[in-house]
Amino acid sequence: MKFAICNLGCKVNNYEANWYSQQLSLKYEEVPFGQVADIYIINSCTVTNTAGSKSRQMLHKAKKLNPKAVICMASCYVQMEYQNKDIFEDVDVLVGTKHKTMIPALIDQFLKTREKIVMVDEVNECVFEEMTLTQYNQTRAYLKIQDGCNQFCSFCVIPFARGRERSLTADKVIENAKNLVNGGHQELVLTGIHTGRYNDGSTNFTQLIKRLLAEVDGLKRIRISSIEITEISDELIELMKNDERIAHHLHIPIQSGCDEILKAMNRPYTTTEFQNRINQIKSQIPFISISTDVIVGFPGESSEDFCKTKEFLSKSGLSFLHVFPYAAKKHTPACELKNQVSEGEKKSRVAQLTVLSGQLYNDFVKSISNKKGY
Repeated sequence: MKFAICNLGCKVNNYEANWYSQQLSLKYEEVPFGQVADIYIINSCTVTNTAGSKSRQMLHKAKKLNPKAVICMASCYVQMEYQNKDIFEDVDVLVGTKHKTMIPALIDQFLKTREKIVMVDEVNECVFEEMTLTQYNQTRAYLKIQDGCNQFCSFCVIPFARGRERSLTADKVIENAKNLVNGGHQELVLTGIHTGRYNDGSTNFTQLIKRLLAEVDGLKRIRISSIEITEISDELIELMKNDERIAHHLHIPIQSGCDEILKAMNRPYTTTEFQNRINQIKSQIPFISISTDVIVGFPGESSEDFCKTKEFLSKSGLSFLHVFPYAAKKHTPACELKNQVSEGEKKSRVAQLTVLSGQLYNDFVKSISNKKGY
């Protein structure tokens, strides 16, 4: 029998999809999604409306490729929408953001019974589901160390989809890292829903990195997938400065360059606090690349607010931007706010910041070349 996996969404989903592949490959043959298979897994995403739409499209695509195939759909979109039975009518195995380690067994169960399986529970009380990988499908391997979020930004559905924060024990992280390095991966990307808030009760994020550098032979590079400005400690900056094995790149979401909008978003910093920390990092690590996420068109974001964001970002010293239009998500406080921004205005603001991102990147490349004398 053949199986195919379609993964959507973040690096955490990517890691989990690789684990599904590793486990199913013990019994079945993997083929690319888009080819005819006997089993399809759609690892879904719900962080944006586009991601939700893409999840539905991939479900329809799998059904069209092989109407008789076993279809499993899992992760965040399922967690948030599973009660809408019409969407998942053609899904045989439905799994939310818990019980994902059971997916291989659940598929086998369905193959025997041909009875629809739904495994979607509330996520308020979650444990970290360990998924040990020995190899990855690319040179650079992701290593999932954390899951869940306690932040509850007013625009974000992830705490409702993924549940509260939890971390893999440091000893297990080290064990998994050794497995991946022994499998040929010399570069690891530490990832999670809230990576910088890693804490297993005795080891924090910076302490974990120190252990990885000291205990994993053959590890040549560590990258941090994304981290909040409030999670970058002086200790972490010092470690990055002094150990070249830590990639000199940080992705630090800001979401808005306007203090009023940041407050409405329930972000725990001001633009001044954000910029001061960026300046401190760059003073210690001059060649570092710092990128960010920005959401435009948040409810109530006026033209003046957007201009503040654009002006802030233009002077920020950031190296490039990932720009997203605000998408209303049910269950979030922002969904109920008045003064929603039109889709046309959002599109215009995305375009403006995309141009700015290109300018920032060119400026960053030039600054690095000048500093290094190229």
